[in-house]
Amino acid sequence: MLVLIGSFLALMILGVPVAVSMAVASLAYLAIFDVAPDIVAAQRMIAGVESFPLIAVPFFILAGNLMNIAGVTGRIYHFALSLVGWMKGGLAQVNIIGSVVFSGMSGTALADAAGIGTIEIKAMRDHGYPVEAAVGVTAASATLGPIFPPSLPFVIYGMMANASIGALFMAGVIPGVVMTSLMMLTVYVFARRNGWGSDTPFDVRQLLGAGLEVLVVLCFPLAVWLLAMLGLSINLAVMVALLGLIALDYHFDWHAVMALMAPVLLIGGMTMGWFTPTEAAVAAVLWSLFLGLVRYRTMTFRSLAKASFDTIETTAAVLFIVTAASIFAWLLTVSQAAQVFADAMFALTDNWWTFLIIVNILLLVVGAFLDTIAAISILVPILMPVAARYGVDPVHLGVILTLNLMIGLLTPPVGMVLFVLARISKMSVERTALAILPWMLPLFVALLLITFIPALTMWLPTQLGLIR
Repeated sequence: MLVLIGSFLALMILGVPVAVSMAVASLAYLAIFDVAPDIVAAQRMIAGVESFPLIAVPFFILAGNLMNIAGVTGRIYHFALSLVGWMKGGLAQVNIIGSVVFSGMSGTALADAAGIGTIEIKAMRDHGYPVEAAVGVTAASATLGPIFPPSLPFVIYGMMANASIGALFMAGVIPGVVMTSLMMLTVYVFARRNGWGSDTPFDVRQLLGAGLEVLVVLCFPLAVWLLAMLGLSINLAVMVALLGLIALDYHFDWHAVMALMAPVLLIGGMTMGWFTPTEAAVAAVLWSLFLGLVRYRTMTFRSLAKASFDTIETTAAVLFIVTAASIFAWLLTVSQAAQVFADAMFALTDNWWTFLIIVNILLLVVGAFLDTIAAISILVPILMPVAARYGVDPVHLGVILTLNLMIGLLTPPVGMVLFVLARISKMSVERTALAILPWMLPLFVALLLITFIPALTMWLPTQLGLIR
């Protein structure tokens, strides 16, 4: 075990990419200790990516890329501006609400930061906000992407932990609302302290217009229910209600009704059993294509090709990490690393609170050095058996793990969101990291609440019958 982990850490310190480090360390361990034939190692690597839930990965990545080029981000921004732009620190509040809406389509923090974050940082800078404040709130709000459904890290975690991906998606809803509320409260405090005012005058008509868009979306399930009560099959009722909504949207040209419909269709479809979470990823792509090619007509075949090639590149990187991590995680299991960790934990404490504190510290440290997918692939086989002995539900652990790793995306030395925002804002990585630091407070408060109040995570999937 020491050879496996030691060689992996040594390669990481030397600057070797994470996936290559895991693969080389695993092959070295196999060569030295001869724990299995070469063919078994190859089979384990293939089995790591031969999984139905993993099919969702390229489709969620593609959906995020398509939303970024379909003009949806600008419409979400204008919707959020109408809804909360009149508040103190208006554009900072817009930043958060825009990320909430966009998270219902992208499922990744990077898509959020690179997509709508680009518009928000420019707008805040043009309105006189310090660039550090714009970068900080954009970084904090980007972490909402993988907490609200759909979520790419939840898909990977669900596959590794053999947990219900649908339950994980539902488990992220209330924690996402808690995080949003804490971030908006933080913006209000900063606005009072720094004298930030509103960025748009309070306009009842604009506010009512944005509220009407939300109401229209919320009425969609009611319309489906009424049509079903009139004798239509549920599938036909959905189609009729959706066609009616599209016709109304063409007539009124609402800013964001069609964008707001994405999470409604995905979550509603999974809840009603129309499709699995994996199939929901395909539905997200189809909805993105409809918006870009048909409804808004902002997507060209050249931009579509670029989004496709970007998706292929990102998917290849993700699946290479999963492939290398699968054999690495298997060898950790074979070498009894999980048992050693469990014995060490029980020697320290038999209290689940203390266990979760230690897990949070471990994940925050790991998240600062490892890619999210790699960290999930390595840590889940180790943490799952130990968490089970402490009575921690896999779904609860999944939300805790994901939020910790999202915080890791904002911290040096390998925080990807940190580097994306440094490039967008044209600031140094060091200055960007300092700008993000004050905005970590609401994330840590949310992490504590989610960790030690399991009902925040478990209540909704339990009520929906996804967890017994």
